[in-house]
Amino acid sequence: MTRKRGGMVYDERDTRKAQALDIAQKMLVAARTAPKGKGVDVVECAVVDGDDLEALARAMEVIGQERSHAFFLRDANCVRQSLCVALVGTLTKPQGLNCGYCGSSTCAEKPQEAPCEINAVDVGIALGAAVSRAQAFGVDTRIMFSAGQAAWKLGLLGEGVGQVYAIPVSISSKSPFFDRG
Repeated sequence: MTRKRGGMVYDERDTRKAQALDIAQKMLVAARTAPKGKGVDVVECAVVDGDDLEALARAMEVIGQERSHAFFLRDANCVRQSLCVALVGTLTKPQGLNCGYCGSSTCAEKPQEAPCEINAVDVGIALGAAVSRAQAFGVDTRIMFSAGQAAWKLGLLGEGVGQVYAIPVSISSKSPFFDRG
C-alpha cells in the first residue's frame, strides 16, 4: 500500500488474501442457498486458511501414502499454493422417500454408514453453485475429493458431516490447478 496525494494506492498483490477469503465466503453463500432435496438443508460448509491449510495438506499426504494414491500428494501441493479452501459436506439424514437410490428398498433398511443419495445430490448441487460463484469472480478453483477426504478425517466440518469436498481458491497469474502432472 502506497500513499499518494492524500489517497491510497492498493497494490493488487497486497489484497489477494482478503479478496480470496471474501470470494470463498460468497461461494459458501451460494452453496447454502442452492436448491436442496425436499427443501431440507443438510449442507455444512466452512472456509479454511492459514495454519489449517498446512494441516489439511499434511493430512492429504498421509492419506495418499496410506492408500498409495499419488494424486493426494499432488493435490496437497495445490492446497499449499491456495489462499484458502472452501469446504462443502453434508449431514447424513435420510429423507424418508424410500427411493432406493442408496441400494436399500426403504430408508429404514439403509445401513447407518451408507450415505443417503438425496444428501449426495444436495452436496453436488451446492458444489456447482459454489464454483459458479468463483467463476463469476474469475478466481481459479478445482473441486477436490482428496482435500475433502482429509478435511473429513480432520473433522473440519464437525461431527456427523460426511461426503466432504474441498474447493481450493487461488488468485495468481497461473492457475496451480491446471498443469498438475
